[in-house]
Amino acid sequence: MHQLIESYIRAGFAGLYLVTHEEVRAERDLGTAAASLGYGLHTWSVTSGLLNVQSGAARRELTDPVEAVNAAADLPERTILVLKDFHQFLGDASQPASPLVTRSLKDRLRECRGGNKVILVTACLQRLPPELEKEFTVLTMPLPDAGVLRGLAGGLAESAALAADDASLDAAADAARGLTTPEAEDILALSVVRHRRLDPAFIADEKAKAIGKDGILELVQARASVQDVGGIDGLKEWISRRRNAFSREAAAFGLPPPKGILILGIPGTGKSLAARAVSSVLGVPLLKLDAGRLFGGLVGESEANLRKALQTAEAVSPCILWMDELEKGLSGARSSGMTDGGTSARVFGGMLSWMQDRTAPVFVVATANDVSQLPAELLRKGRFDELFFVDLPSAAEREAIWAIHVRRRGRDPGKLDLPTLAAMTENFTGAEIEQAVIDALYTCFDAGRDLDDFSLEDAIKATVPLSATMGDRLKELRQWARGRTRPASGSVRLESAGGRKGPDGSGGNGKGGVARKLAA
Repeated sequence: MHQLIESYIRAGFAGLYLVTHEEVRAERDLGTAAASLGYGLHTWSVTSGLLNVQSGAARRELTDPVEAVNAAADLPERTILVLKDFHQFLGDASQPASPLVTRSLKDRLRECRGGNKVILVTACLQRLPPELEKEFTVLTMPLPDAGVLRGLAGGLAESAALAADDASLDAAADAARGLTTPEAEDILALSVVRHRRLDPAFIADEKAKAIGKDGILELVQARASVQDVGGIDGLKEWISRRRNAFSREAAAFGLPPPKGILILGIPGTGKSLAARAVSSVLGVPLLKLDAGRLFGGLVGESEANLRKALQTAEAVSPCILWMDELEKGLSGARSSGMTDGGTSARVFGGMLSWMQDRTAPVFVVATANDVSQLPAELLRKGRFDELFFVDLPSAAEREAIWAIHVRRRGRDPGKLDLPTLAAMTENFTGAEIEQAVIDALYTCFDAGRDLDDFSLEDAIKATVPLSATMGDRLKELRQWARGRTRPASGSVRLESAGGRKGPDGSGGNGKGGVARKLAA
């Protein structure tokens, strides 16, 4: 990072804005850049005042932000002035920036351009009022790479007098990818304290908690085996062909990393299992993005949340980024200018640009129930490698789903008449079959007997399937999918509304069907 900062300073940039949660690492890089350029380095914070980093001289009484900015005029040439957490004085949605602050910054920046001085703001998020947007160049500090994390792991092992070979250090660093330096230090140290070793599994568990703190990203630990999936042969075959796509051999062969898939289908059923099954096949971490939680109340907060989430995904890569029920997070993009000042449109645009231009091996798995709510730009080739449609399960698939859910609950499927149950549940989703099993179990438990065909048949008769209540919607979805998507089952059979006479090998119903089949 220090080399990038040096290049901007050499080029004469007077205003830099560094977005980072890692103040210590930022200061270290700034110190390296200043020493390399022969510049002085001063820092300011509202609690410590103005500090000359090289000499240690301090003006602790200088805590006013306007006075801090104006202090740049008295600093010698070839000086970097670092303003810590200065975004707090640059306004937000509820209160605009003070005109004294913005005007003082503009005046001092004009002087700095002629005096070989730099004003550099460090902040955890990007917040610039319109008056200053063109005055500062925004830089984002990347999360620590494998080399930095390996160095942290090695230092901790040495300080704790632990024997750690290269393989264990590499495993610990790999498990810590996606964390900030302080987070990684804390979790690695906790592993040493609790286990007296660098335990990759423990580090990964703690990382999942750290990544999920803001609710935007979740590191999903549980995966579904592809053997748990009934049907969706087309999707399974497509994914299986790419199981080594992130290997060095694939890169040497000239293969680009796969971009991802969009799974469409009627509501419900195993969307999550579909993503987890893909993660199991590819053998990489699974990050779940909650698109709805990207949006914040402060100006620029939503865009900052997106950048942070994507930065984390790239740091963890190779990985899968799972966006569930995508239409709910992006449905407001079309009318964004009239409803939220364009925030949704900007977030959507940022997402599209990243999906198109990313170079990090992040495989996107998106699911959607209502394709009509998805912007057309999202569906074209280049954003995703393939669009899959998961229809209602066929008879063979339903029989497999019955077996999976009966077995999951500790019963022997061989003691039940699965072909009859499959025939009775034509047009049922995988979730509805699962619920029929649960309802029947309650009935049997209350009656004091074990699960049997009669209780399951009664549960089926009491169920009104989604295909009956949403027949028109299902017909529209099938018509849209025809010719635009690849059947997840591997065979084309998108028929008219109510019933489908089953293809062979599909997962369940809506993209979720995938899931149900995935059965989890």
